[in-house]
Amino acid sequence: MSADGPRRFALVGAGAVVTGPAAPGPVRRPAVEHLGVRAGVAVGVDDGRVALVASDADVRSWAAQPPAAVVVECDGRLVTPGLVDCHTHAVFGRPRLEDHARRARGEDYKAIAAAGGGILSSVADFRGRGEEELIGLTRDRLAWLARLGTTTIEVKSGYGLTLEHELKALRVVRRVAAALPLTLVPTFLGAHEVPDEYRGRGEGGGRRDAYVRLVVEEMIPAVAREGLARFCDVFCEPGVFSLDETEAILRAARGHGLLAKLHADELDAGGGAELGARLGAASADHLGAISPEGIEALAASDTVAVLLPGTLTFLGRTRMAPARALVDAGAIVALATDFNPGSSPTGNLPLILALGVSQARLQPEEAFLAATVNAAAALGLGAERGRIAPGARADLAVWNVRDVRELCYWYGMPLAWRVYAAGRACHGIAGGVSSADSGTSPLSPRQS
Repeated sequence: MSADGPRRFALVGAGAVVTGPAAPGPVRRPAVEHLGVRAGVAVGVDDGRVALVASDADVRSWAAQPPAAVVVECDGRLVTPGLVDCHTHAVFGRPRLEDHARRARGEDYKAIAAAGGGILSSVADFRGRGEEELIGLTRDRLAWLARLGTTTIEVKSGYGLTLEHELKALRVVRRVAAALPLTLVPTFLGAHEVPDEYRGRGEGGGRRDAYVRLVVEEMIPAVAREGLARFCDVFCEPGVFSLDETEAILRAARGHGLLAKLHADELDAGGGAELGARLGAASADHLGAISPEGIEALAASDTVAVLLPGTLTFLGRTRMAPARALVDAGAIVALATDFNPGSSPTGNLPLILALGVSQARLQPEEAFLAATVNAAAALGLGAERGRIAPGARADLAVWNVRDVRELCYWYGMPLAWRVYAAGRACHGIAGGVSSADSGTSPLSPRQS
């Protein structure tokens, strides 16, 4: 056995295996039958791929054939695909503790930003940190996510807002991806906010249209030249980036080979969902204030509606994104953590599943599929992730529960028993990527 676990092993004795839909790709109007819950079966893994999904006896027989496989007795536990977190901002420095206190005093998101908090406070902190420190922080944070059952993670830039610091963020993602067995999907989010120096408040003054030109003419070409991102995202929201600015940025990104995503209609209805559908974006994310027209547009498109109930919960919002209406209309709906220092400081995707059920009124099977096959579709990985099938990448989670609905029930509890990414142990076997015993605190680094 290597430090990361055996190359050839079998998960046997499971109470049930959730294989996912029979065919790859996203699911509209998810139902129980799409889960593919199978009793009496086991999973064989060879060299990072699923070798077979068959009866427990057949997999045990396969494991005994030379070269013999390591047999992992699951003792009635649940086996599922590894979870897919399709929206995170995991490359950051310190937490925004004062923002949290201000919200408790009744200040809203925009007031906090105007007082010097919000995204721009994370930008100032990020610019003061070196690449090596950020690599350590990001690696340890993502290892924590793996311990919670997540094996594929989208990671955005967006706290640099200069060419130098946006490239730094994406290089951090690339280097961390090389160090972990997890799949990391990098997204360029230079249009996360307009920085102070282009608002007339910092050195040199400036105008927001000059910042948009910087994103379009310098940042996007540089990101593309280095191959640092798969997607380009824009925070399309009244008061942040307009529909016209968003479209200009995403069309420029497409010209350089980057696929489109956008933060849309998070706090106010601004037409972002409709724009995402019209541009054929991979996803439109947040949607807390989406209009009926936006729901209709997403339902008629292949753009995935990524909902982030943890964000609205943490911000103290009582109105959730209309998950029920989106599913019933036929939109492809995904769930994600939005892991970030300001509005959703959690990487616990099973917790988000629980909020998806209790707050957004999804059914448990809808929530689970939203964090597997549909989340994979939001990353352009619908054919490769979110299912357990022969030949598929062995991204697997074994849970200390027996019913898949329990993943949406025991909210906030650490439920994962074993986690594998490409057949390599992320959690539950000595030598995996977990940093729980390192003595470091990646959630709260030194002040800068």
